[in-house]
Amino acid sequence: MNFDFTDDQQQLRDAVRKWVDKGYSFERRRATVKAGGFSRDAFNEMAELGLCGLYVPDSHDGMGMGPVEGMVAMEELGRGLVLEPLAQSLIAGAVLNGYAPSSVKSDWLPRVASGAALVVLAYQERAARYRLDRCAATASQTSAGWSLVAAKSIVPAGAQADAFIVPAMVDGQIALFLVERAASGVSTHGYGTQDGSRAAELSLQEASATLVTLDGLTALEHAVDIGIAATCAEAVGVMDKALAITAEYLNTRKQFGVVISSFQALRHRAADMKMQLELARSMSYYAALKLNAPAPERRAALARAKYQLGNSMRFVGQQAVQLHGGIGVTDEYIVSHYFKKLTQLEMTFGDSLHHLGEVSSRMQDTAGVFA
Repeated sequence: MNFDFTDDQQQLRDAVRKWVDKGYSFERRRATVKAGGFSRDAFNEMAELGLCGLYVPDSHDGMGMGPVEGMVAMEELGRGLVLEPLAQSLIAGAVLNGYAPSSVKSDWLPRVASGAALVVLAYQERAARYRLDRCAATASQTSAGWSLVAAKSIVPAGAQADAFIVPAMVDGQIALFLVERAASGVSTHGYGTQDGSRAAELSLQEASATLVTLDGLTALEHAVDIGIAATCAEAVGVMDKALAITAEYLNTRKQFGVVISSFQALRHRAADMKMQLELARSMSYYAALKLNAPAPERRAALARAKYQLGNSMRFVGQQAVQLHGGIGVTDEYIVSHYFKKLTQLEMTFGDSLHHLGEVSSRMQDTAGVFA
């Protein structure tokens, strides 16, 4: 099987890496964190590269690309610890293109692709515990359209978003809606997250909304799987860079007159980090390649990938800090920020324990080495 990237995919990787290296320095990131954790300028720069429109078809001014291109872009953004949530634009592009009526597509997809509108998925609720089929939000049909009552938590860049994709109950089943931030009854409470980015609590009180699809659970599961694949790819980029920084430190730091990379115990720990990174990379590829598979196969594959990535993220992040010693936990040194990013990604779109349960629940009678 050929795992080489195409010329177009490699050119995309090079373009994103150049922007991260030259346009998204650690100093710019620190300034963005101090300013609140989100930069519309940086988000627009990503849109100019075409990243926001990767999953938007050509007919709606997008790039018309697929999961592998999304993976490539997210890996490179992970290397630079980019705060702005490109994964949310990928989700919005794919969900609106795949499930929304034509009028909604023509209205919103060009804006998503150009970066003029940041549309984010607002699905988490306090009692759901990562369960997508648990939803307390309700929607009712009025003479003017649809009205939503909902409280959603940890909405990425919620206070900066222009619209939200929101699941809510309609006649006992989950439907998916698009809610504009400017609509009446919409309020947000923003806050900083552990990695320096932004999230918000979203409150909808009889807020006007546009129906995306009545088959909301199917669309929501697809949206979350896209988010999982993007998170896995981003984590690979974060771990790749964290390992490179750690290796450079081991080859530079001296103790007892020699570089500490000469100590066998530390070399073994660095090798274990590399092994975990490569396990994560292969499962990230697996996740991207399964995004277009039938739903049962896709759901099982993405749960497997996120479980492995969670284990790898925890190991690589912790080892990076420990091999640096005290400097590894200081805010001034970059490796502490990679550790915080990995810790947050491990819990994004379901933590490792949740996905272990998902993998277990989807095992078939034939599973196992003796099948």
